[in-house]
Amino acid sequence: MLRRIFARTIEVSAHCDLPCGVYDPAQARIEAESIKAIVEKVNEKPDDLDFKMRATVIKEQRSQLVKEHLWVLWTDYFKPPHFESYPQLHTLINEATKLAGAGGTKASWDVKTADDLLGKIEEISTIFWETKKA
Repeated sequence: MLRRIFARTIEVSAHCDLPCGVYDPAQARIEAESIKAIVEKVNEKPDDLDFKMRATVIKEQRSQLVKEHLWVLWTDYFKPPHFESYPQLHTLINEATKLAGAGGTKASWDVKTADDLLGKIEEISTIFWETKKA
């Protein structure tokens, strides 16, 4: 009994790798919309450094969530037949995750970068829903 109490624990995390079968690009879109709203609010109050510091942390967290949601779609939902039917899909997901990364919304306070990310997510969403109909 004491051995179990003092045993090392291992922390694990996963996105529903049962697999649950519940996938939706809306998760990435909602996070990206949050990023855009954060950027707009900071741009309205450029001199409020405390607000900008808090916003930076949240924007980076949301950007990381966008990447994770897209990676789940890429690695768990989309299958080889999808990539055959939509050969641009690898590039599209790569471009979207880069837009959510250090060279994109994590570092930028430009609304256009957030809009570009939303546009890429929309393209992925269109393909996703087309595959669901098939």
